[in-house]
Amino acid sequence: MRMVSADDTRNSLDFPSLVRSLETAFAGDAEVPVRHHHSIPRPGEQDATLLLMPAWDTHGPTGVKIVRVTPGNADRGLPAIMGVYLLMNEVTGEPEALIDGQMLTVRRTAAASALGAHFLARADSHRLLMVGTGALAPHLIEAHASVRPIREVKIWGRNPEKADKLASSLDSNTLKVEAVEELQAGVQWADVISCATLSREPLVRGAWMQEGQHLDLVGAFKPDMRESDDEAVQRCRIFVDTHAGALKEGGDIVQPMEAGAITKSDVVADLFELSRGKVQGRRDDSELTLFKSVGTALEDYAAAQQVLQRLS
Repeated sequence: MRMVSADDTRNSLDFPSLVRSLETAFAGDAEVPVRHHHSIPRPGEQDATLLLMPAWDTHGPTGVKIVRVTPGNADRGLPAIMGVYLLMNEVTGEPEALIDGQMLTVRRTAAASALGAHFLARADSHRLLMVGTGALAPHLIEAHASVRPIREVKIWGRNPEKADKLASSLDSNTLKVEAVEELQAGVQWADVISCATLSREPLVRGAWMQEGQHLDLVGAFKPDMRESDDEAVQRCRIFVDTHAGALKEGGDIVQPMEAGAITKSDVVADLFELSRGKVQGRRDDSELTLFKSVGTALEDYAAAQQVLQRLS
């Protein structure tokens, strides 16, 4: 069995190729059961979450990701996401690769947002606001820049020092990156707004949003978490990574539905329907679009196969 390091995983998952791999996977017919989702109490901090995410294909390998999300790791200077991905031979079931789960997760998660933006963000989008300074943030910036001509990035975080540090590490001759102190100003400035936080209270307000923007919501992966308010969701044409996951687990969808601010029918389509061409994404340059992801084992499965193919 091959042990695949974080560096080898990242090097195998360049975003242009990975976004295409995800689009192919969503247009395909792999089997993806609803993920197992378990809360683990952590004394003195937020609960941890254990995720078990299997997927397989009749003519392909079998895979499963085992991940724990530990919000308290932020105070320890560690990533919130830890885990591994096991890929097994399609015929014998023999383990073929054990892939770094943290790197696989951040790359595929960012690529899913980029695939959403490919369908939903304006073609001329060049200003990106990154809300959040965690492990996902630099990957989301890179991913969005792979599908849209992003030239300017502003980063907002609850800790301004972290935002400054991240901005300085990413600033370059081709990508101007700087921290922003006022979230409202950042939202009003951006073409694309990408959020990756563990917030339990709305951050992006619908009253701040401007014509033609695309809102990418990544962080609120449980029903009691959210990154946008009801007005933001109401003003946008809504899309999700999967209906089954986002309508059950994504607080940015679940909470406004429970409050009666939106209904199930307001969710236009998921990545399966977009990738298969069944539903049109952005219709014009003026509409507001929203993409909510909570993650699906299909994304890990497609990414893990790309890693194995690149290293073979």
